[in-house]
Amino acid sequence: MVVFSVIQHPVVTAWTDRLRSIETENEEFRRLLRQIGQLMVPYATENLPTAEVVVDTPLAPTRGQRLDGGTPVVISVLRAGNGLLDGILTILSDADVGFIGLARDHDTLEAVEYFVNLPALSGRHVLLVDPMLATGHSAVAALNRVATEAPASITLMCVVAAPEGIQHVDTHHPGVQIVTAALDEGLNESGYILPGLGDAGDRLYGTES
Repeated sequence: MVVFSVIQHPVVTAWTDRLRSIETENEEFRRLLRQIGQLMVPYATENLPTAEVVVDTPLAPTRGQRLDGGTPVVISVLRAGNGLLDGILTILSDADVGFIGLARDHDTLEAVEYFVNLPALSGRHVLLVDPMLATGHSAVAALNRVATEAPASITLMCVVAAPEGIQHVDTHHPGVQIVTAALDEGLNESGYILPGLGDAGDRLYGTES
């Protein structure tokens, strides 16, 4: 069964609720999403394995820890995932970065792949980022692509998730960890999260109709 957790932190919750507001304009939306991405990194990476090392300080050697398997690869699901990317990379500054472009078919709600550019993933830990987990179709399409490269683990990091999306991921990729800032009520008839925050890509880039 998929490992699922909702971050319980007052700043993450407050910033997420500001992100939701219709009064939050594009510039503030970008800033908040970037900051939320940065704040979520410790929660999304808390289960990474470590290995013991010896560290020579200026005064004496000591036992320390390093990430076993290196810094996780960060993969952004385009286009909205890029709103989280800069914040994540302020913490994981040496991470390799990949991109998966997916567009939603508004009739079928299925995800259509239009772009893929990934670093080597075999045996590595992967952090897949997308602000919204709605129907789960885009997430599963991205996970299908990543899983073919045989990574050591995959964590899906999103800001707002619907129960339907979590169930869809669990059905297709039960070994994935999901970390989110908020679990919402569900989906409307068009497959959008309620209460949600609207279309994250449109709000990031000012393309609202």
